[in-house]
Amino acid sequence: MKLSRTSKNFIMMIGLAALIFIVAGAIFYRSIHALYFAFGVILTSSLNVGKVFLVEKTVDTTLELKDENAGRNYVKLQFLFRYVLTALVLLGVGLINLYVYPPFISIWGTIAGMFTLQVAVIIVRHRKLDDE
Repeated sequence: MKLSRTSKNFIMMIGLAALIFIVAGAIFYRSIHALYFAFGVILTSSLNVGKVFLVEKTVDTTLELKDENAGRNYVKLQFLFRYVLTALVLLGVGLINLYVYPPFISIWGTIAGMFTLQVAVIIVRHRKLDDE
């Protein structure tokens, strides 16, 4: 699958935002907890990169479908899949924090990593407006 320029920009900005969050976490924690924070950011940033790939695949597949209802149902199913995937990752991190001592992944890092996609969307959208 060939990625569009916008998807490549999303992936690059997700990585940049994750790096900024990891550096900020290292400055804030200054201990082994910075590593746990980084694990959370890396996990959810990787999830966001995967979601960019899934959206790209969904768009490509939907444009190839002939039936409008089939396309609509496919998009809804893919949205539900991405939503459930995100919920499972968050549930897994929550369970690790409840039952593993000391937890090797920070819930705050996980939450920060979840915002990397939103930060990437804002940056790419802003840059796209400047390019036009």
